[in-house]
Amino acid sequence: MDLIEKTREFVASFLEGEPSSHDMSHINRVEALCLEIQKVEGGNPLVLQLAALLHDVGVIKEHEEGGDHAVYSAEIASEFLSKAGLRKEVIEAVKNCILTHRFSSGEIPESLEARILQDADRLDALGAVGIFRAVLSMGALRMLKHTTGLDKGSSKRTVYIEDPIEGFNEYMKYKPFTIPEKLNTDTAKKIAEERLKIMRLYLEALKLETGMINLESKQGSDFNKLK
Repeated sequence: MDLIEKTREFVASFLEGEPSSHDMSHINRVEALCLEIQKVEGGNPLVLQLAALLHDVGVIKEHEEGGDHAVYSAEIASEFLSKAGLRKEVIEAVKNCILTHRFSSGEIPESLEARILQDADRLDALGAVGIFRAVLSMGALRMLKHTTGLDKGSSKRTVYIEDPIEGFNEYMKYKPFTIPEKLNTDTAKKIAEERLKIMRLYLEALKLETGMINLESKQGSDFNKLK
């Protein structure tokens, strides 16, 4: 078994049972997006694949202990790759990618590989799969509150739990529709444009089917800003 497949197997064991949208299917999509962007933009494919596979390996620890899963993931990745005998400079390049990948961190990636990973991770929050991941995350949070009586995460996530449709609309404004301006590569920006078309169509359908009763009364014309 080569290093990539060993890494994939290692990550899958860490993320088994992950209840949110940072599961193994997300990892595989980010890996594929990294390689798609790399074909146009360049960069080291080995660094990109390893960083993509390992970038969320610390998410379970974040759920359990708080903190930053990017930091946890970088630490876990470094230990795993060191034991695998990978060269130090490659390990450092992978760690650098992982540490700067988070949407909410505001980190500016320095290397081309880090910029590509950040773009790929953000692209997976767009399009049909982005809608699926948003609903999946909200469902996991609602189930968590129901089974434990606890709210996890920020006050914004609590809004999702209390009013799912309003929370979904707020999430769309907070994250997906702000992503294109934060992308690093031209290739990622082109992919984002196509994925946002799908999201706009879905939101328009949601408005028509639900009447947007709560949203219209509370937000007025805010929905139109998403178009």
